[in-house]
Amino acid sequence: MNLQTKINLEKQSKSLIDYNSNIFLLGSCFSENIGNTLNYFKFQNIQNPFGILFHPKAIEHVIENAVNQKQYSEENVFFHNEQWHCFDAHSKISSASKQDLINELNSKLKLTSEAIQNSTHIIITLGTAWVYCDIKTNNSVANCHKVPQKQFSKELLSVKDIATSLKKIVDLIRSVNSKIHLIFTVSPVRHLKDGFIQNTQSKAHLITAIHKLINPMGFGAFYFPSYEIMMDELRDYRFYEDDMIHPSQLAIKYIWEKFKTVWFSDESFKIMQEVETIQKGLQHKPFNSNSESYQKFIQKLKAKKSQLKNQFPHILF
Repeated sequence: MNLQTKINLEKQSKSLIDYNSNIFLLGSCFSENIGNTLNYFKFQNIQNPFGILFHPKAIEHVIENAVNQKQYSEENVFFHNEQWHCFDAHSKISSASKQDLINELNSKLKLTSEAIQNSTHIIITLGTAWVYCDIKTNNSVANCHKVPQKQFSKELLSVKDIATSLKKIVDLIRSVNSKIHLIFTVSPVRHLKDGFIQNTQSKAHLITAIHKLINPMGFGAFYFPSYEIMMDELRDYRFYEDDMIHPSQLAIKYIWEKFKTVWFSDESFKIMQEVETIQKGLQHKPFNSNSESYQKFIQKLKAKKSQLKNQFPHILF
């Protein structure tokens, strides 16, 4: 008996991710869910230097600044609720010190620039097509930082607007890294504060725009159906957190397994098993840490860690 409608996924024939890959993740909080799993398995990756970026214009702006090597200054930050903020960055970057924030923004911009140039794969996760625009400048913002809503206008990006933004993102990235492989996906997180119908419309705009981009491009730009897996294969509220909006850890693990099957080399699976064995060993709590059996266990664990590090120097536990 088949109790699911399964999405047909095919393993990529080229450009697979392995332990020599450098992965750069940008976008909504779902990109950080995947990034945390990459961290657990010790893949080389960088996640959202500017924090969570929900919509394509925010991602475009960060990439444009990084590729063009912009420098942030006093005119790019503002003071609100006892902290300094930047409309290009998430509130986790904000600081009580203006100069510290400016320094951090420029440091993050340099990190982003280096990641774009050195990555083998960039995973871009789009969360919403709804944007808030600063009325004074008419520029879309990545985060409102709890500034009064009357200072912003709310707009739904059209399919054309999103496709244009994504094309610019791709062109900017490839201007400094022509061999990059771009993986686009749409976050399964439901933005219900916008409204149920509005969320569906938003996701539809994102998905349509991505396919308008990648279909003519062919090799080098790909789509992974995170949103569709959540909506079709995991069509049950038990796969959501208590807020009924965010995917549960079980759902994240399920989508990760699907992504891994499509995008990771068979050789990397073997290394992942070794890494997980060590990770579970490090979490083990002995009844007696001085026992001979536990000391032997520790020595075996050290040997496994050393062997992996000799093979992949970037792997640290």
